[in-house]
Amino acid sequence: MTRNKTIRFAHSTLRNLYSLKPYFVRHKVKIAVGLTCLLTVDLLQLFIPRIIKNAIDDLTLQTASTKSLLEQGLIIVAIALVVGVLRYIWRYLIFGHSRVIERDLRYRLFEHLQKLSLNFFSRTRTGDLMARSTNDMEAIRFAVGMGLVAVNDGIIMGVSAIAFMLYINVKLTLIALIPMPAIIFASRFLTMRMHALFQKVQETFAELTERSRESIVGIRIVQAYQLEKWEEKRLKDMGDRYISENIQLGRTMAMFFPMMMLFTNLSLTIVLWLGGRMTILNGISIGDFVAFISYLNLLTWPMMALGWVTNLIQRGSVSTGRINRLLEARPEIEDKGSHRPSTRIKGEVEVRSLSFRYPEEDRYILRDLSFRIDPGTTVVLVGRTGAGKTTLVHLLTRLLEPSEGSIILENIPIHEWPLSELRSSIAVAPQDPFLFSNTVSNNLLFGRSGYDEEWIQTCLDTADLSNDVKEFQHGLQTMIGEKGVTLSGGQRQRLALARALLDDPPILILDNALSMVDAATERRILDQMAILRQGKTNIWISHRVSTIQKAERIFVLDEGCVIEQGTHEELMRSGSVYPSIYQRALLSERLEG
Repeated sequence: MTRNKTIRFAHSTLRNLYSLKPYFVRHKVKIAVGLTCLLTVDLLQLFIPRIIKNAIDDLTLQTASTKSLLEQGLIIVAIALVVGVLRYIWRYLIFGHSRVIERDLRYRLFEHLQKLSLNFFSRTRTGDLMARSTNDMEAIRFAVGMGLVAVNDGIIMGVSAIAFMLYINVKLTLIALIPMPAIIFASRFLTMRMHALFQKVQETFAELTERSRESIVGIRIVQAYQLEKWEEKRLKDMGDRYISENIQLGRTMAMFFPMMMLFTNLSLTIVLWLGGRMTILNGISIGDFVAFISYLNLLTWPMMALGWVTNLIQRGSVSTGRINRLLEARPEIEDKGSHRPSTRIKGEVEVRSLSFRYPEEDRYILRDLSFRIDPGTTVVLVGRTGAGKTTLVHLLTRLLEPSEGSIILENIPIHEWPLSELRSSIAVAPQDPFLFSNTVSNNLLFGRSGYDEEWIQTCLDTADLSNDVKEFQHGLQTMIGEKGVTLSGGQRQRLALARALLDDPPILILDNALSMVDAATERRILDQMAILRQGKTNIWISHRVSTIQKAERIFVLDEGCVIEQGTHEELMRSGSVYPSIYQRALLSERLEG
């Protein structure tokens, strides 16, 4: 049973690390040169005890001369210089390669994460993703850098040192290696324990990272409710747990090096006792005895490397497995069409028998939803909270996939449109916009370029943000802090609206995008948008009277269905739900005014 468990464990470790093979193949020349230099360094170090052996034998036999001793000393210096140069080269190539793997793997992970769907992020904690992008990446770097060096040192240096020891005296070598089976047995036990403990440590680190992130992001709420002590205790408890698990791992790891030193010194004791007797009885020369001890000391590092590399490989394997599980997560939403439609998105939208429910939930957010939006029209979606309006927005941009039914754009099913073209043709200004800790300008442009100053100013004017920008200390170059913390809610929404307007998309969706501005400002923005967006399709979600009245068509949603549709006048005359929604919106605006 234990043997099968060990085999499965070894297979899992190798399978995880095998996924890194493409990175080694890509830089195989550099790695080959680095390993050649490392191998040469190891072999050169093995010749130094032979030179010392010859010098000691010459001194013992009184055949040494000043010239011969100087020559032997210069040879050692020359070897040291060559070793120094080659060591620099292999460290640069091998350790540099480990940094390249870390960089490429991090880029690959980030690129993959950006393709995953909303459902993935709803069930995955941000702290876990951050831990895998930092702590796990570092563990992989050590495994492919120092781990590779330790493996080669352990094998080449260890085997070569034993070979030289056997050359000096076979019997003494076999006696000196008696502790080796005990080292292998102990390493096997401690390795499996380290694997389990390190995986536990990484998972706890992910939880600690997530809790720290929440504490910082929610600092205003914590301070407002005077819950600093409570939050400190939560973080302290998690930190104590992380420390406790690290201590357990540290105890296991700490057993390796004392164990190696114990067995090495035990071998040294045996060699001093038996080798000393053999030297006295002229079984071996004094030079051979000194060289044998030197090789035994050289064997200490490979024995210690055995423990170290086991630890590094275990850490790297666990971390690679955690990264691979993320990379194996498949996007739920991908380009399905093999060809690009001959037409372009102009703003014609048709929803046919659309239903949607989230995975592992029985309740449908949208049920048998059907409606049509003609190109170049402005429509408004109204309904109670939870009616499914925002979910519909996510379906229109293919951030979510319908459970049943379909969405048609320009008489072509939405999934046949390339994602890049679909999402570049639909701009969304959300109710709670996300802004980056950067300048107003960079949040507006959002990595895009090629806009002239006049058009940028037009978008700012339309969003009624120009006067605000003029009042900022550095204008468009003003830093706005994390999530736009230095801006008011209305300013954040208007900046997000200007960002959405910048590409002048065929379809613009405002999802309660002006809920934090006053009614007068909203009316002013809508008047300006009516001019700028003339002939383009606009889908607005709002309860504001000023927004509703400007719509060419109104869809009333309730419990995931369109229960009423028409113009404002038609719905006020014949609607059953819309009039009450309108009256509440009207009352709210009067109270606000």
